[in-house]
Amino acid sequence: MSVCKNESVLKELVLPAEFEDLEGLLQADLRAVVTMLTQRANERLLLTRRESIQLRRSLWNNLTAAVNEAVEPLSADRR
Repeated sequence: MSVCKNESVLKELVLPAEFEDLEGLLQADLRAVVTMLTQRANERLLLTRRESIQLRRSLWNNLTAAVNEAVEPLSADRR
């Protein structure tokens, strides 16, 4: 998890125990997707540094939240 100057926090990937062995792989994949989308936006839209950072943060937080929400009900505790 990382904190920026404006106190925005990047969401952490939180997986149930049944999926914890995939955490590193999923984080690497999410990082790759965020990087590719941000780079493309920078190339095509000529984003400012601030816009690029905001886009990267938004993508990471939204993608991480989607994964967390999707796998959370798959925990043995929830079944």
